[in-house]
Amino acid sequence: MSRGFDAPVAFRLMGIVSDADSPQAPSPFSIPIFRAIWTSSLVSNFGGLIQSVGAAWMMTSLSASPLLIALVPAATTLPIMLLSLWAGAVADNLDRRKVMIACQLAMLVVSAALALTAWAGMVTPWLLLGFTFLLGCATAINGPAWQASVGDMVPRALLPSAVAMNSMGFNLARSVGPALGGVIVAAAGAAAAFLTNALSYFALLAVLLRWRPDTPPKLLPRERLGVAMGAGVRYVAMSPKIQLVLLRGAVFGVGASAVSALMPLVARDQLGGGALTFGMTSGAFGVGAVLAALSTRHLRARYSIETIVRSAALILALGTAITGASGWLALALLGYLLAGMGWVTALSTFNVSVQMSAPRWVVARAVSLYQMTAFGGMAIGAWLFGWLAEHHGVVEALYASAGVQFAAALLGLIRPLPQTGDDNLDLQNSWREPDTAVPVEPRSGPVVVTIEYRIPAGSVVPFLTAMSERRRIRRRDGAHGWSLMRDLGDPALWIERYHVSTWLDYVRHNQRRTVADIANSQAIHALHDSPNGPVVHRMLERQTGSLPLSRAPDPREMGDPMTDPTRSS
Repeated sequence: MSRGFDAPVAFRLMGIVSDADSPQAPSPFSIPIFRAIWTSSLVSNFGGLIQSVGAAWMMTSLSASPLLIALVPAATTLPIMLLSLWAGAVADNLDRRKVMIACQLAMLVVSAALALTAWAGMVTPWLLLGFTFLLGCATAINGPAWQASVGDMVPRALLPSAVAMNSMGFNLARSVGPALGGVIVAAAGAAAAFLTNALSYFALLAVLLRWRPDTPPKLLPRERLGVAMGAGVRYVAMSPKIQLVLLRGAVFGVGASAVSALMPLVARDQLGGGALTFGMTSGAFGVGAVLAALSTRHLRARYSIETIVRSAALILALGTAITGASGWLALALLGYLLAGMGWVTALSTFNVSVQMSAPRWVVARAVSLYQMTAFGGMAIGAWLFGWLAEHHGVVEALYASAGVQFAAALLGLIRPLPQTGDDNLDLQNSWREPDTAVPVEPRSGPVVVTIEYRIPAGSVVPFLTAMSERRRIRRRDGAHGWSLMRDLGDPALWIERYHVSTWLDYVRHNQRRTVADIANSQAIHALHDSPNGPVVHRMLERQTGSLPLSRAPDPREMGDPMTDPTRSS
């Protein structure tokens, strides 16, 4: 691709890229591949939002049930909850570019099939939900690969801005796409909206097919998907910062869901409008989201993450309440404008926090778990508030949603979000596989590791504090059965012990150490009272059994994985 210019003039005029962004503070748009994919994604987002308008409005003509209408966005978000972790493992272990290409092709085929079915007049409420669910599945698989690939396009320093620009790109499309979708549906029917979406994938496919990312060679075999999924869950479970983001994202998602899920009902019942009115309300939501995305970079520079998210939740609660109280289009548009601002501010901040809290080897799985909780909360909330709207009315459902969002803001007083981005999560790349006197293969195991430290009596308390963090790091990176022991005959001798399943797992475990972990190693080594470093023992665990005394033991009977093909690795 040609280098082009550093930042498109159009973006400057629109305020998306300011003069402050370049050249002293480069913008992600100064990178050609990011600019090309962002632009083609913008086209695809237009198509996706036009399709969403077509599907949501078609459901209002197929069924009067508020629950079925609310299930249209739920059918898009539910696959994210179900498939995200698997998709994250795929994105971290396979070629992300190829994953995205496959997903774009799948969405093109499903959108085209939906358009043909709609033109033939064969769409039923459940068939429409089925097609929407399939599109959601492809979106769920594409999401972690797309989010993680941003770090392959831009330097880490530009990652927060790139994530915000991606959110802004989607919502820039949302500011115009729904209104355009409303015009298309009103003029040519929902089938035309579905066909428009199918055509919108071609630009992004063309860019992805031309992209040749510089990816570092994989020195180790790929993890099995089940193992990779477990590693992702373990990493997040041992990362307090990410855990807190997941909790806050889930609560926020439940409260945020009603504003979009009930939008067709607001347009039809409260405002007495049609497809064009629905497009206008969705467009107002998108305009608010764009305004928020434009200010995200400046907000992050001036305020803490917790302040930004708590304020966003309160703004979204206010916008939802205004929408519920309004029977006047202008006031409803103001409510949706505020809701869009709160929505994108919080979600983009959550996304950045997760990406900045995970190293590259596991970032897609961390993002997928965040998406699983946030969008899972949205799917649950869409069903919940759809049920409330059906049994108690749309206004009551919107008020309840605003109440949940207000509670999400109050949760920040109890469980505030930590700052992220200060830790260097680049891999150390300094560990080298040791030579062993006993031959080992990648599948040899289980491997037991002990490390001996000599700690003076006066350093025991800081040593235990440092080893508490060491335990978290070990378990986060794949170790099992971690323990710390003190020799009763030699009080200065402390032994750290852990095990991994195979020698390959031991290599992976050590290669996952980040630059931020160096401080913990230095603190422990500074307390070690010996001219030599800590003594490391690496051992293969073996089982014993009863053997005939008349013959020597066969290695296969000793469970040697190098000679026993039946032993699991």
